[in-house]
Amino acid sequence: MKPILQLTAIQKSFGAVRALKGVSFELLPGEVHALLGENGAGKSTLIKVITGAHQPDGGKLIVAGVEVSHLTPAKARELGIACIYQQPALFPDLTVAENIGLRLKKTGALSRIRWASQRTLAVELLHRIGAEISPDAEVGSLSMPEQQLVEIACALGSGARIVIMDEPTASLTQKEQHLLFKVVHDLRASGVGVVYISHRLEEIFALADRVTVLRDGESVGTNPVADLSEAAMIKLMVGREVSSIYPPATGEPGAVVLALKNLGCAASGVSGVTLDVRAGEIVGMAGLVGAGRTELARILFGITPADAGEIGLNGEQISISNPREAIAHGIAYVPEDRRRHGVILEMPIAHNMTMAIHPKIFPGTWLRFGAENLLACEFIRDLGIKAYGPDAPGGSLSGGNQQKVSVARWLATKPKLLILDEPTQGVDVGAKSEIHKIIRELAREGLAVLMISSDLPEVLGMSDRVAVMRGGKLVEMIAKENADAHTVMAAALGTNGKDAA
Repeated sequence: MKPILQLTAIQKSFGAVRALKGVSFELLPGEVHALLGENGAGKSTLIKVITGAHQPDGGKLIVAGVEVSHLTPAKARELGIACIYQQPALFPDLTVAENIGLRLKKTGALSRIRWASQRTLAVELLHRIGAEISPDAEVGSLSMPEQQLVEIACALGSGARIVIMDEPTASLTQKEQHLLFKVVHDLRASGVGVVYISHRLEEIFALADRVTVLRDGESVGTNPVADLSEAAMIKLMVGREVSSIYPPATGEPGAVVLALKNLGCAASGVSGVTLDVRAGEIVGMAGLVGAGRTELARILFGITPADAGEIGLNGEQISISNPREAIAHGIAYVPEDRRRHGVILEMPIAHNMTMAIHPKIFPGTWLRFGAENLLACEFIRDLGIKAYGPDAPGGSLSGGNQQKVSVARWLATKPKLLILDEPTQGVDVGAKSEIHKIIRELAREGLAVLMISSDLPEVLGMSDRVAVMRGGKLVEMIAKENADAHTVMAAALGTNGKDAA
């Protein structure tokens, strides 16, 4: 069988940085070919070469047996290449149907768009992937997982023969992941070639036929997935053994730090939440998209203040009406979308780390950049952030290092409670292991941690207790020794367990 896509010795440099040093890769019709590597290995650059966003400095790119030079994004679409990026590229002020219509409809300057037919198309595509999203909803009102599903619908509607999926499940829960897996199987059966990029190795074993691993801008091997173990994949990616992704808990939890009683917010759809988190404890929050996990975090941080129930912190009942009050009480929140709310990419990492404590670093009119840089250097050292210094812009860092910077910002406030929303979303296995160690070490030092994650193995591996939400309510609290995938999913789905396996 001839490859539908073939890249030979692809090279790409940005100034003195050699992002790709001669990468070779091929994709067969009806194949799911996984592309793996740590952040910074060259995956994103290779994707941009395939989609025409970057012109390679050397090598050959062949599509359907024909060598292509000077590939552009428009030409890539004409050749049947579609990409679902990790960060959705949608217009936030337009509806779902309008976004899908504009992405798929080929019109001239004076062409008339038939919005009724575009809405019908959007409904069909959303139904095809099992997404319960209104075509009339503004994209800006959707969660990250919902926006990701809209991106998937756009790719399916383009009729592409080569589909690239860049971390497609990064913000999806298990239910949506199963829907996506069905879509991938359908694409494979119809002869479409799928380039699948994910840091979740269990997905690679479930979906991929072959895997190509990149490391430091080079392809270090292509193998059938059946020939590799998880340990072998990780060693190929990182060039070393990763002993344990989930560090063990040590010690017993201390006094109750956070105590919620019948907490609710009508605008957020959260009601009747009773929950406690102790010093030195990690409570993991599981549930499907829309279950109310992120909404609860936003209530606790004062973004959408509670209108019912009680919040207790270290034995004292408090009221939180805005983020400033939450920070003053010792609550820190690392949000789900680090690019929009976590790290300002154009700003030096030192500025990113001190944003929440500016009045302390810069009292009055004094500009104490030396103190800011000293604090930043301490976090760079303590959290193992890979950067050339505190002046490095946030956008120059890998996803895992950006996440560490986001965590550092809130650790600088010396919090009593740390809320983490999808702390390892979209980061590689090496960085994920490092972030897990940081979280566990913070708990050992007595910090109370509330961790929201759609990665069920992460919830099970990191949590001392698992809190399951459904429909804006806390429906079950499960002790670590009783928590397994079957039990958690049964609670999240509201079943008796038969449908959750």
